[in-house]
Amino acid sequence: MRQFRKAAPVALLAVASLALGACAQSDRTDGGGSGSSGAAASGGTMTFGAAGAPKLFDPYYATDGETFRITRQMFEGLLTDKPGTAEVVPGLAAEMPTSDDGKVWTFKLRTGVKFTDGTDFNADAVCKNFTRMFDQNKAGESAAQYWTYTMGTFKSDAATSLYKGCEAVDPATVKISVNTTTSKFPVMLSLASFGMQSPTAMDKGDANNVKAQGDGFIFPPYAQAPVGTGPFKLEKYDEANKTVTLVRNDTYWGEKAKLDKLIFKIIPDESTRRQELQAGSIDGYDLPNPVDWKGLKDDGDQLLIRPAFNILYMGLNPEKNPKLKDLRVRQALDMAINREQMVKTQLPEGATAASQFMPDTVKGYNTNIKVTAYDPTKAKSLLKAAGASNMTLNFAYPTEVTRPYMPNPQKIFEALRANLEAVGIKVNVIAKPWNGGYLDGISPNGAFDAWIIGWTGDYDAADNFLGTFFTSPKNDFHTFSMPWGKTLSASLTAADAIVDQDQRDAAYEKIATQINDEYIPGLPLSSSPPALVVGPNVKGLVASPLTAEDFSTVTISK
Repeated sequence: MRQFRKAAPVALLAVASLALGACAQSDRTDGGGSGSSGAAASGGTMTFGAAGAPKLFDPYYATDGETFRITRQMFEGLLTDKPGTAEVVPGLAAEMPTSDDGKVWTFKLRTGVKFTDGTDFNADAVCKNFTRMFDQNKAGESAAQYWTYTMGTFKSDAATSLYKGCEAVDPATVKISVNTTTSKFPVMLSLASFGMQSPTAMDKGDANNVKAQGDGFIFPPYAQAPVGTGPFKLEKYDEANKTVTLVRNDTYWGEKAKLDKLIFKIIPDESTRRQELQAGSIDGYDLPNPVDWKGLKDDGDQLLIRPAFNILYMGLNPEKNPKLKDLRVRQALDMAINREQMVKTQLPEGATAASQFMPDTVKGYNTNIKVTAYDPTKAKSLLKAAGASNMTLNFAYPTEVTRPYMPNPQKIFEALRANLEAVGIKVNVIAKPWNGGYLDGISPNGAFDAWIIGWTGDYDAADNFLGTFFTSPKNDFHTFSMPWGKTLSASLTAADAIVDQDQRDAAYEKIATQINDEYIPGLPLSSSPPALVVGPNVKGLVASPLTAEDFSTVTISK
């Protein structure tokens, strides 16, 4: 499990750490490669088709999946994810007992680990990383979105930050303190943004020298050549040929990567990626279109299905359309949607209709809540009772995008639109490019009455879903414009601060019932298992529900 029960954080991690400490090489699967344990077994070169270019290589300032796919191979955090799952396991930290109040965590670090520039990884390095992350200039504070998302504020507003401080007790022991008990900590330390970086390289490269430029940022040269402890290191980024080349880190502390080289070839068009796989110029790519799944398998390629760890939902904005403030209207919309039919016709095999705003694999999921039954007759009756029989809804969907939870946004939108029109709702269609007005239209502009979007979890915590959606006064659902908005936010904050895992789960289950019965701030729709595809000659790649695949276990034959 990703969250640690208060009663046994030491036991849970100590068992894992003993196994890892006794055999540092054994936590990585062989993946079909040759060579004895600990020896670098050459697997040649793998070329993976990436949908987009990395914005930079410093994971601390990164925000997009294409960048993180690369940096995960180069950097490691104190915690990581067990391959193929969302379970947190030790990374560069081997143990982490906590104080009774869950505010002070003591990390026992792996010894003998070095960054690829030769700098020792130790407690001082950990604290220098956290000092660097906490102490940002104004531009850096804006750029470091994952720190803001998880920790809240920076040194400039230290009193309101979740992060409190870091103490190097001895070279192999570090204490990290937080100001508030939360389910986010320490699981957040498994995020790619919290990968440990060489203090020597950061100092030399002036890593925090971020400058604002228009709506973006200028990052220091270090951001294009950062230094981690991972099984791969950066060789070059060839922008002209649109390739990123990583090479094996032969001084890696654990089992060495099987591949000599790992190349990410940037191919924005999904159909072109498939063609290149068929031609043999790449060895795999992410998010193949579900309509191609059968054809890919028929061609002999391997379809690796990730466990679903996402939620697709229809957002509602009561500030934009006051009719949505009436619970009966929101109930009518909920009943008007034929989720089971949408899943069957628009989503890949293994997708499921959703009953709540998180997948059923997350701790705190309420198994007693059922998927809202499709009932257009009842929906019409509720709309009539609310005086909204002729209601108009400005309903938006994104173009120029494919998401794990939403493989074809337009087709999903059309299915939902047909359901709404069948109960008498007039739908004004709004279509905008994902990065060309759609995301900004949702937040911060609140330009749509309704929209479709989703969320892939960062880690296994109910707060990562429900807290993300409904806690902030400026949340996308505009719940603070409703009489119950502050109550919901306060309930979520209180649940997140419960130390005991079982009690916390119970609190979230109660809140999920309230959201379903009393609030209905939006409509959870489905969860989908995204896939990636590799050629028949690729062995050892384990699909991750977090899209956090580790390529060091891969071998490839030509």
